[in-house]
Amino acid sequence: MDNSKHESAWSKSIPFGEQMRIIGRLFRYAAPYKWYFYFSVGFSIAVAVINIFLPRIIQVYMDSHLVVGHTDFAVMWFFAGLYLFGMIVKAIMQFVQSYLYEMGAEYMLEHTRRRLFSKLHTLGMRYFDQTPSGSILSRLTNDTMAFANFWALFNSLVVTVSAMVSSFIAMYVVDIKISLWLLVFMPFLFVMVWYYQRYSTRVYRRMRERLSVLNAKLAEGITGISVIQQFRQEKRINQEFNGTNDQYYNTRKAMIRINSLLLNPMINLFYALGTVLVLGMFGVRGLHSYVAAGVIYAFITYLNNFYNPMSEMMDRLSDFQDGVVAGSRVFRIMDDDTLEPQQHPVDGAEITRGKIEFWHVTFSYDGKNPVLHDVSFVAEPGQTVALVGETGSGKTSIINVMMRFYEFGEGQILIDDRNIRDYSISELRKKMGLVLQEPFMFYGTVASNIRMFNEEISDQAVRAAARFVQADQFIETLPDKYDARVIERGASYSSGQRQLISFARTLVTDPKILILDEATANIDTETEQVIQTGLAKLQQGRTTIAIAHRLSTIQNADLILVLDAGKIVERGTNDELMQKRGYYYDMIRLQNSAHLD
Repeated sequence: MDNSKHESAWSKSIPFGEQMRIIGRLFRYAAPYKWYFYFSVGFSIAVAVINIFLPRIIQVYMDSHLVVGHTDFAVMWFFAGLYLFGMIVKAIMQFVQSYLYEMGAEYMLEHTRRRLFSKLHTLGMRYFDQTPSGSILSRLTNDTMAFANFWALFNSLVVTVSAMVSSFIAMYVVDIKISLWLLVFMPFLFVMVWYYQRYSTRVYRRMRERLSVLNAKLAEGITGISVIQQFRQEKRINQEFNGTNDQYYNTRKAMIRINSLLLNPMINLFYALGTVLVLGMFGVRGLHSYVAAGVIYAFITYLNNFYNPMSEMMDRLSDFQDGVVAGSRVFRIMDDDTLEPQQHPVDGAEITRGKIEFWHVTFSYDGKNPVLHDVSFVAEPGQTVALVGETGSGKTSIINVMMRFYEFGEGQILIDDRNIRDYSISELRKKMGLVLQEPFMFYGTVASNIRMFNEEISDQAVRAAARFVQADQFIETLPDKYDARVIERGASYSSGQRQLISFARTLVTDPKILILDEATANIDTETEQVIQTGLAKLQQGRTTIAIAHRLSTIQNADLILVLDAGKIVERGTNDELMQKRGYYYDMIRLQNSAHLD
């Protein structure tokens, strides 16, 4: 499908007023490093002043010494040395000016990327459900990197304005009439800049959007490589990627076209027209009076200094548009209000017993279609409550709202008879231990993955936790034991071994509430038997909420909640539910018959 026919609003031109607001916000991000830019502007002005005097040195030498024959080696070396000294000073000032500006822009870029990364970690899970990871990665890398080019434009703008003002003043001093005639080209130049700015914004916006889609396709193709190969989806993935890549290529081609037409060629045309005008007017004047060659040289040099920086600035205008579009995309994240559920912590609120109560809780992921309907139950301290039901029945949703990954709608969730919003997030994370079906392993070592890089947790505590869940049985067989390397997602370890590390990771924080999200679903029977003993000990003195895939693992639960379509349809112990011969009874029979088969 050709997505070019269905471009989003982001591929349209950004209104001038919005561009100004984006630029204003970018300046606020640069405010902590303003002195880098201030000093850089000062050196730009100093370079512009030197550019006024350098042609005057040659002009005076040509008109006052070289033409009349009053020159000698001393005079020649004096003017040559003076010009060389001016060029050396100019080069030093240009270096300092460029260095200060680039460093200020780099600090701003680093500062922005840190703030953006921090902002991402304040967003709720709903944002990540709706936004492809490749798009987020694109904004963190490509879009923030475009800021560096954006600030390079302002560097060129400062240099250009300084050069244009100083060159025009110098031309005005040399010849008022000709310098004023040169202003006739300025309206045409401004119209060209305006048109470029208006048209190129739309092109760059579309290009950024398609680059984001391209990154999303890359991320999907790399992370899902095993599934792609398993189901022989290589051809489809390649076709989709090639289609997206072609769209990005076409947008880049449109950008190259407009830059090739409206940037350097147009500036060179205006410079050529200006040169013709200057030489023509001096030529006409020369028909009736004497015109000094040095004056013509100085005037042409000033004209060159007037247009040359403008040529570089126009080259940078493409980066400017790129930076504005990138800024608009980054600020969409910064302004996103899909925040994680907000707490209103009460001083001294601590989870000490682990009692959990759901009172008529209703929850929807999209705000329109509820996935939990009037859910109520109580888990007393130390009890184990099991959640069972078909896929999509709402088991994980109960965990999500209790962990405060999502904000629930109606009803109340209480912990230790206190509203869950009264606790700080740090208290909830400290006192709730979550073990997922697919544990995530970080680059590092086995020990760092157990302590989760919290250096306050001692090596003894790490080993004790691993020993408690019997993870030490395989860790001690590793060549480097607890210092054994863990690569991306823990790919070098079996699913059972990763799960044992995850259990140790949860235990080492000594939580009051234990949440098991089908924690043994991907573990082989032998490994499961190894950890069941550890789990039984782990649950002692802790309130446990367990989502069960294998119903045999929760038959000793104090309370079993059977969910269907977001509602609790049955509740009770295993024996009570078996006697009812309802949903739970049918699920047990179905699972047992599947095992027999």
